[in-house]
Amino acid sequence: ISDTLGAALDMGADKEPITTKLVLDCMGNASPISRQQRYGRKPDGVCAVVGSCAGGFDKDSNLLGDIIYTNSEIQDKGSNGQLQYFWEAFPVGIGRNGNEPGTSDVKTTYMFTYMDASEGRPSLTTLMDDYWTQLPIYQPSISNVETDLDVKRVLFAYFPTYTDSPLKPQWSRLLAVGDASGIQSPLSFGGFGALTRHLERISTAISEALENDLLHKSDLGQINAYTPNLSAAWMFQKAMSVRMGQSVDSKFVNRLLATNFDVMDNMGLSTMMPFLQDVVKIDGLAGSLARSFVADPAFMPQIVAHVGIPTLVEWLGHVSMIATY
Repeated sequence: ISDTLGAALDMGADKEPITTKLVLDCMGNASPISRQQRYGRKPDGVCAVVGSCAGGFDKDSNLLGDIIYTNSEIQDKGSNGQLQYFWEAFPVGIGRNGNEPGTSDVKTTYMFTYMDASEGRPSLTTLMDDYWTQLPIYQPSISNVETDLDVKRVLFAYFPTYTDSPLKPQWSRLLAVGDASGIQSPLSFGGFGALTRHLERISTAISEALENDLLHKSDLGQINAYTPNLSAAWMFQKAMSVRMGQSVDSKFVNRLLATNFDVMDNMGLSTMMPFLQDVVKIDGLAGSLARSFVADPAFMPQIVAHVGIPTLVEWLGHVSMIATY
């Protein structure tokens, strides 16, 4: 990269390099460029997810999806720490451009969990085993996963997340977008959705940068600017995970979710829908927190002890920035 002339991509010894004004890094959370910039920093959090798309489910009950669902307490995995499992489910082949509800036996189901990036955490193989074992409990129409399911595809992945996101450019003429920039939510993972929700803003800003030759790293840093609502979402992941070595009541996460969802449900769709769409809004956030405190005041000290005072103070700073904006 030359600050004044442009950037060149080495395509190999027998090929001419590609020259350009600006390089966009769209290589996801495994981007070697982002890893070089973060210089070996361990992720601040990880979401591990396993799941499948399969036929064989009861058609009559395959009508609605689950965004976040729990049916068990925190799992104690011994030396691998404690994990709270969450479920998601989506009917396949019904609705828009599909068949009528009640006609499809195909469903996508995910089991996911939030954790820190300790080496002692369980492997994705362990989580996959737990998924197959616990799927019949979550979906009672399945009694034996080996004989009842027509598995079409299987998914397993982990999504690392960093608190210092979005990633400010360290070099001129180089901008990370999507998961490579860390702009994905620590709650709703990453992927295509993390890029598309910012696509109009980022594409417009990149066009302006190219038209006006504002390609220095300080200029491009304005595109990947500090985003307080993204930073505030970190508190929720902290609250729904258990750190290695931390001792917590096995009912903690379920109690937290039950209280908050009940409060948001009573507040109406204007509060519930933004949360389910992973949009942090100051009015809904402040209102739901205040009502949760009234609904279960004895639980508040446990929450503070669980997330820690430094995390709480940092989170209040991000919330104040949302309010200021």
